[in-house]
Amino acid sequence: MGTEWRSYPLAALGALDDARQMQDWAARQGFDWPEMAPLWAKLDEEIAELRAAVAQGEQRAVLNELGDVLFTVVNLARRLKVDPGAALQSTNAKFVHRLGTMQLQAGELELLDLETLEQLWQSAKDSG
Repeated sequence: MGTEWRSYPLAALGALDDARQMQDWAARQGFDWPEMAPLWAKLDEEIAELRAAVAQGEQRAVLNELGDVLFTVVNLARRLKVDPGAALQSTNAKFVHRLGTMQLQAGELELLDLETLEQLWQSAKDSG
């Protein structure tokens, strides 16, 4: 296997783009699942490993396992033909909008209990 993916200016790209480009390169080399089912299973496996690391309280293991989850999610995005960075930006924008809506409705959020915050969140989510 060559290292053509290393010719990309990785330092200038975000980590999501790095992962996507590495996975694109690996897929062109034939290192890819032919079907989606094993990819879903891999995601489940990585999430289980993350849960185990969290339960053990090993911060280094949590870092590594969370990285594996994110890497697998990027691979899923690649297979679904979705730009993972664009997907995350869209979710970030939704979050900011919903949080802003909550603040307009209730003012100082830090004074509210979690149940009230969840109700406000659902209301903001339902309103678009």
